[in-house]
Amino acid sequence: MLRIAVPNKGSLSETASEMLKEAGYAGRRDPKALHLLDERNGVEFFFLRPRDIATYVGSGALDVGITGRDLLLDSGSAAHEVDALGFADSTFRFAGTPGRFTELQDLDGVRVATSYPGLVGEFLAQHGVTATLVKLDGAVESAVRLGVADAVADVVSTGSTLRAAGLEIFGPVILESTALLISTDETIPGIDVLRRRLQGVLVARGYVMLDYDIPTGLLEQATAVASGIESPTVSPLHDRDWSAVRVMIPREDANLIMDALYDLGARAILVSPIHAARL
Repeated sequence: MLRIAVPNKGSLSETASEMLKEAGYAGRRDPKALHLLDERNGVEFFFLRPRDIATYVGSGALDVGITGRDLLLDSGSAAHEVDALGFADSTFRFAGTPGRFTELQDLDGVRVATSYPGLVGEFLAQHGVTATLVKLDGAVESAVRLGVADAVADVVSTGSTLRAAGLEIFGPVILESTALLISTDETIPGIDVLRRRLQGVLVARGYVMLDYDIPTGLLEQATAVASGIESPTVSPLHDRDWSAVRVMIPREDANLIMDALYDLGARAILVSPIHAARL
């Protein structure tokens, strides 16, 4: 059976489990369960701390796992990125007391607090900066105020948490992270099916099916508005002056495309969700 590591808590856990369920796999009923056998789909799930998943997969104990790019790089594991999964996006930046730091080289010789010493240490080494890393498991933004460090390296979304701690962001982006499917060997039997299913979930989340009727003489203009992933499906109607069109379009653009088609002359414009896909 394919052995899959899944985050058991944190920001990755819920979305990863939902994605696997949408992909047709069994979900655990007991949130405390650490193991789930899905015989129908030929897989075993192991629910682990997100930070440990890259280590288990990299050692070969498990075949494939879902974790963050930040955790993968911080672990130093032999596992590698297989596919990005489109959730849990985050940005890592440096921050310090306003006015003290302006560029990366200002960190040379100072203390930097972070929950990701492997990731941050590698980044600093690549840029020729030598700093003392202070490893913290949380509340990194408090490290400067409490005198534990001179600067921090942490996840940033809006920056409000860092500003509330009296810090300002400086220097380059350390990493743009996202949730990943990771493995050491993409040829392991079953991984190809898992990948297709997860990609199908991403397509179903990102696209909708659009149906509309259009005067046949306007088909070329209509398909220029919504060309689809490959090309639209066009069918004749009883009224030969009209054609029916079906096409996949990005979910976020659906209303703009509907407006443009209506203005062009399309009617009976309908949008339907996609529950599963294989492209």
